Amino acid sequence: MLLNKEVVMSTPCRIPFHSSTRQNTLSLRRLPFVGLFLLVLALAAGSLVPIHSQTPQPAPPPTPAPGQPQQPAQPDQAAPDSGGPTGDSGVIALPKKKDAPDEPPPPPAPAAPKIVNPAGMNIPTMRIEVPEVNVDVGVLLEKTHQFVPGLKPTNFRVYEDGVQQKVIGFKRVEAPITALLLCEFAANGAWWIKANDMQNAAFTFTQQLHPQDYVALMTFDLNTQIVTDFTQDKRQLVQAISSLRIPGFSETNIFDALYEGIDRLDRVQGRKYIILIASGRDTFSKLTLDKILKKVKESHDITIFTVSTGGALRAMTEGGGGMRSQMREMDNLQADNEMRTFASMTGGMSFFPRFTGELPDIFNEINQNIRAKYELVYHPSNPKQDGTFRKLRVELVDDEGQPLRMQDEKHKPLKYDIIARDGYRAKQEVE
Repeated sequence: MLLNKEVVMSTPCRIPFHSSTRQNTLSLRRLPFVGLFLLVLALAAGSLVPIHSQTPQPAPPPTPAPGQPQQPAQPDQAAPDSGGPTGDSGVIALPKKKDAPDEPPPPPAPAAPKIVNPAGMNIPTMRIEVPEVNVDVGVLLEKTHQFVPGLKPTNFRVYEDGVQQKVIGFKRVEAPITALLLCEFAANGAWWIKANDMQNAAFTFTQQLHPQDYVALMTFDLNTQIVTDFTQDKRQLVQAISSLRIPGFSETNIFDALYEGIDRLDRVQGRKYIILIASGRDTFSKLTLDKILKKVKESHDITIFTVSTGGALRAMTEGGGGMRSQMREMDNLQADNEMRTFASMTGGMSFFPRFTGELPDIFNEINQNIRAKYELVYHPSNPKQDGTFRKLRVELVDDEGQPLRMQDEKHKPLKYDIIARDGYRAKQEVE
């Protein structure tokens, strides 16, 4: 049995004996050679440990009880000392990463330089003016002169010098008005008839005013007279009209009076209106027709409505023979043309009544046109401020871009008028 075991032996050395062994054993020198060899083998086998006895043997698996199925053997999941996988599905031990050394914090950002203006010097600013154009548009039915409501921004197209503009603002305007009542009161032929027509028209206009409206009264013959400044008191305005009894001069300087009226209204902010009640004939003005037309074009936010006087007198004298009658008719036609021009250039309307009974409808239409309008706002594609005159044109289109068509309840087409100023004058850049 002893010869079948593996024995680990080191280099030959002396093996000490215990005291009891020394007493019962003969001296090594006295033993024969064979006995000495057997004694060494016996002592070596008793003091040394075989290799198999030092390695721990795994415990045998437990024996299953009778009647229970045998469990399959589980692989060893213990992690080895050197790390790494132990089986196909065992724990994987990853080597631990070394901690990164602490990096020093980044240096702080440099402080922004402080710029201090010299004492007494303000911070410089830049201002850029973008021109903006406001266009008031009235849409009235041609037959009944009623305002057409319910239009959308996409229904309007604005052209400036033939170039379509992009509308950036749209709203319906219904606000109190600021108006100048400019009336002709001169002692020329049959003046009492014309003066009576003028007073009836002025009274009709004041009856349709609202409490928030501001109205002034100015008359003209050879000169202009401010009868009443802007007021909201309707009674004061009626008393001023009633005080006009006898005119002072027979001249009718309508060009000078209109120029002065526009010049006064230009100082007033917001939308303004001039109600011009006159025959339209100019007899002794310092200004020419070209100069007054230029002034009308240069006016801003001013709309002129004209109402002619003396229509009944003209109807009775028309068709008379003689050179004098023909000259009078030519003067009347020229006066009517001038009144139409003043109104159309500013987006207003002109009327030529012959009977007093027409006045309520006329001023009702003016009132509707003033208080019910569409306001369009756009930035012109030509931003130059060169003081040139820009022509305007407004069109109505449907959702498909075709001209807008209106129908009544019986599906009959309705004609309508677009009332807007025909242009404006750009601001002159200050050099």
